[in-house]
Amino acid sequence: MGLTIYGIAASRAVRPLWAAAELGLEFEQVHTPYLGGATRTSEFLALNPNGHIPVLVDRRPDGDVTVWESMACALYVARHHGKGDGSDLAPATPREDAEALRWSFWAVTEAEKDALTVLMHRVAMPAAERKPELADAAEKRLRVPLRVLEQHLAQQQARGQAHVAAERFTVADLCLASVLAWARPARALMEEFPLVAAWLARCLDRPAHQALRAQARKH
Repeated sequence: MGLTIYGIAASRAVRPLWAAAELGLEFEQVHTPYLGGATRTSEFLALNPNGHIPVLVDRRPDGDVTVWESMACALYVARHHGKGDGSDLAPATPREDAEALRWSFWAVTEAEKDALTVLMHRVAMPAAERKPELADAAEKRLRVPLRVLEQHLAQQQARGQAHVAAERFTVADLCLASVLAWARPARALMEEFPLVAAWLARCLDRPAHQALRAQARKH
């Protein structure tokens, strides 16, 4: 038995890595970068024929389980390795499970593309290759989903809950924050949505995520 995660922290693989770290799981990380051909070997393609990281392999008594797609990997880790009793990030109720599912899918469909554009054209790409006009347009589009999240967080606050699905940090926060973290370089945009900004800071300041950021800087 054992859990293996293929990928690096400076990629979408941060999602299952973060989930496993939050749960204090023992797991093997196979450092597999998305550049340089590591995901195009026959061995890797046997795990994920799409040739993308992350890939998660869970060796269980009833047989190995292989999962790809970063959100699916993170949700799987929480659901099948968390306690599910309200003491960790695993969903403890049908409502919490629903929130994790809907905000994870929402993050991918409504925010990820534009958040990544902000990251790349504000800070990640070499300055000479950045196109500020693309970042400007992405930030303008992000106002729509961020307004939706701001309203949701206000409703949660009225219920006495500080996070997306509950009072405690859950996999719903993890999946959503892993996407919106890319939009943080848009400081003016973040200032427009103070509840989102404060919630995002709480998520990203967690020790497990900070440790992964430090790992990402080394590779």
